[in-house]
Amino acid sequence: MSTPYYIVDERKLRANLQLISHVAQEADVEIILAFKAFALWKTFPIFREYIGATTASSLCEARLATEEFGAPAHTFSPAYTDDEIDEIVRCSSHITFNSLSQYERYADRAMALRPSLSIGLRVNPEYSEVGTALYNPCAPGTRFGVTADKLPLQLPKHIEGFHCHCHCESGSDVFERTLAHFEEKFSPWLPQLKWVNFGGGHLMTRRDYDIALLIRMMRDFHKRYPWLKVILEPGSAFAWQTGELVAQVVDVVEDKGIKTAVLNVSFTCHMPDCLEMPYQPEVRGAESLPLEAASHADTSEPVYRLGGNSCLAGDFMGSWRFPALLHVGDEIIFEDMIHYTTVKTCMFNGITHPDICIRREDGRIETLRHFAYEDYRGRMD
Repeated sequence: MSTPYYIVDERKLRANLQLISHVAQEADVEIILAFKAFALWKTFPIFREYIGATTASSLCEARLATEEFGAPAHTFSPAYTDDEIDEIVRCSSHITFNSLSQYERYADRAMALRPSLSIGLRVNPEYSEVGTALYNPCAPGTRFGVTADKLPLQLPKHIEGFHCHCHCESGSDVFERTLAHFEEKFSPWLPQLKWVNFGGGHLMTRRDYDIALLIRMMRDFHKRYPWLKVILEPGSAFAWQTGELVAQVVDVVEDKGIKTAVLNVSFTCHMPDCLEMPYQPEVRGAESLPLEAASHADTSEPVYRLGGNSCLAGDFMGSWRFPALLHVGDEIIFEDMIHYTTVKTCMFNGITHPDICIRREDGRIETLRHFAYEDYRGRMD
């Protein structure tokens, strides 16, 4: 197979889905897939064996839920627009407004279009343990959600649920502390609701995640609020550690004692979270070193920065120690590159985009999507 390509392992994906299904049953919650982290629709038949719904944040995602997943979406958007709200409503079973002003603008219109629609309001608990500012929805000045001091004692007539999202690849211990803040802020309104959505960021498929604590917390929550349905909408958890990005070395360059292996993939195009988060991904067979190690290494050592093939000067990461010196044609495998990565890629510079493949349970490798010039050019006719 030619590189580069992303490859999803069906066995690993099913293992994650089985665990998530088990948690949902034991905790008596509904766990749904967030498209913002994973939207490979050709795998949806597998997902439908384990879950029944998805969450969308835009018209395109809501359409994907209806047209490809086969069920209307739980939709939240920071701001709906006049030209999209009607179609979003038609594609949604639940719709959450980010502000009271958005609710006032669109709620009656939405209910007239779809009387069975369940309407929610995003709330801000003013508490988050997300360390990276780019990913913290509760930072001061946030545009997300309504704080408790701005809520009327009696909620507007159509509101049936609260949506609260303030995690990012977090453990259940973080959720436990968040839940205490949520209840402290919003318990007076819970008797008026039918459901509460605690958003995403619950990384329950990570090896060190305390699943027993999550189940116990949700069971206790149900005892306190037996009338409330609980929804979780993780994204990363579904595709966590389910696949890789496979690349090749196309050149090795050296400057000021720093060796860079240039690859046929790009961090800014194909692994943007590595630059945004930022974090250094795991490379199969290589030892991750502190960033400065590349500048202090002897040039005879197999220590490299890895560089992308775009024109962005900062399209590189490092450093790693490999078992041997790298040469043109050597394969480089980035681990855990399916969640978020595959939905955040771009075609900056028109660089050859990695194929998307799946390794079936019987070992067969199937190409789900091959990208070509026409995908970069786009359809204008």
